[in-house]
Amino acid sequence: MQQPAEKKEKENKPVTETNRPVVEANKPAAEANKPAAEKKVIAKLQKKAAPVIDEESNILSNADDDDFIPIEDLPSEKIELPTELFGKFEATKAEPVQTASEQPSSHPQQQQSQQQQQAQQQRPRIVRPRDNNNNNAGNNNNNNNNFQRNNNQNQNQNQQRLPMPRGNQQNNAHENLPAQQPQERKVIEREKPYEFDDILNGVGVLEIMQDGYGFLRSSDYNYLSSPDDIYVSQSQIKLFGLKTGDVVEGVIRPPKEGEKYFPLVKVSKINGRDAAFVRDRVPFEHLTPLFPDEKFKLCKGGYSDSMSARVVDLFAPIGKGQRALIVAQPKTGKTILMKDIANAIAANHPEVYMIMLLIDERPEEVTDMARSVNAEVIASTFDEPAERHVKIAGIVLEKAKRLVECGHDVVIFLDSITRLARAYNTVSPASGKVLSGGVDANALHKPKRFFGAARNIENGGSLTIIATALIDTGSKMDEVIFEEFKGTGNMELQLDRNLSNKRIFPAVNITASSTRRDDLLLDKTTLDRMWILRKYLADMNPIEAMDFVKDRLEKTRDNDEFLMSMNS
Repeated sequence: MQQPAEKKEKENKPVTETNRPVVEANKPAAEANKPAAEKKVIAKLQKKAAPVIDEESNILSNADDDDFIPIEDLPSEKIELPTELFGKFEATKAEPVQTASEQPSSHPQQQQSQQQQQAQQQRPRIVRPRDNNNNNAGNNNNNNNNFQRNNNQNQNQNQQRLPMPRGNQQNNAHENLPAQQPQERKVIEREKPYEFDDILNGVGVLEIMQDGYGFLRSSDYNYLSSPDDIYVSQSQIKLFGLKTGDVVEGVIRPPKEGEKYFPLVKVSKINGRDAAFVRDRVPFEHLTPLFPDEKFKLCKGGYSDSMSARVVDLFAPIGKGQRALIVAQPKTGKTILMKDIANAIAANHPEVYMIMLLIDERPEEVTDMARSVNAEVIASTFDEPAERHVKIAGIVLEKAKRLVECGHDVVIFLDSITRLARAYNTVSPASGKVLSGGVDANALHKPKRFFGAARNIENGGSLTIIATALIDTGSKMDEVIFEEFKGTGNMELQLDRNLSNKRIFPAVNITASSTRRDDLLLDKTTLDRMWILRKYLADMNPIEAMDFVKDRLEKTRDNDEFLMSMNS
């Protein structure tokens, strides 16, 4: 009784890998009892329902000749292929999952029931077209694969750049490169921002603003504001004890975003000295002034010396720290005389720093002076406003004071002090007290301060100012200005208009020209001979005296030879 039940359970069990041999062993016994026609139908259905699947290539086997379907039996309407057939070429090589209806059945009864159900269905849904679709799945997959390849080629032509699969990129890279050539790796180093440390150096004259910071002005712009100014921070000014007029030299850097000027990064030198030396300097107002005791040598010796320099060197010697005033009428050659003196000092005293300050001068005179004199030329022409005259003169004076504080010898040629006093008179506010000629009572204070800064310092350093004053111009203001400066200088050189009218140059009035305390500048022998010469020339008028001296100087090589020839 138990055997039929066990047999029924075995028949109902699904066919698996473990019980497949047992089922296959029982097949011959079961098939022997079936009729021949039924066996034939079952065999065809098994072939159609279970096509041979190659697990390695995933390609369906071709159908037998018995599966041929005539054309008239094919459905007239379009048959929609199952969606699972599309895209199978992209699937993995794993065996596709089959549904319960697609799995082949090992029981004949189940196969017969399936055949009856399929016969009842409509014509387009018969098993044969479905089996043909399954049998031709490999061909359809190949066609779909070719179709998608063509689409990919068209997309590659239309698009500029199409990302490729990783495997294709590697294959193309190996195909393009030779087999034995190794790939070179280019190491791209990130460029560092260029540093301008210790490369850009700047120099200029410091001008401190009211807010505490300052700018280094350039002499190319006459110490006025310009785009080339260098910014100096307030901390640097306090650290080094800088003042207006200091010549600062240091390292600068280009301006960053939002900055307008080149900032000063490091201070190298101040007035040609180290920063430690400058911090201990004594202010100019506290220095001890002395009479000039060192004479400027204006003659080298030889016939190449200018006549103007030899005359000045004899009758009005100039020393370091001299406050010289050249009193001249118009068209007497004062500018040419200053040029000759400047070239003589530059040739014989290269240690002296010279500044040629031209105030309210003609532009062509400025150009000629800059080209013919070996000195720093700072000019403000007559077409400039009075405020500019005053500002330039103030910066030049402050620069000279700072250099003297550091022990340098400075010479300033001012042409002319009369026009500078006019500019100060225009700029200064009205005090309510007006002198004759329209000169304000307080207007001449700053020009006197400028001219009075010339002095010889006790422990080294000197400031020499050689200024010109205009007389006989027909202006009462010029006469008042000259009277204010008449007794302030310690050296005076007067030019005569009568000499210049007769074309006798230099047009120097020898009798009226002299130097205070010239005994400190000349040796005893030269001083005695000059007193004798002055006594001889005192009885002559200026024209006769100049003719006599000029005739003797042209016959001698230098001034010493001229003085020795006086005995004969």
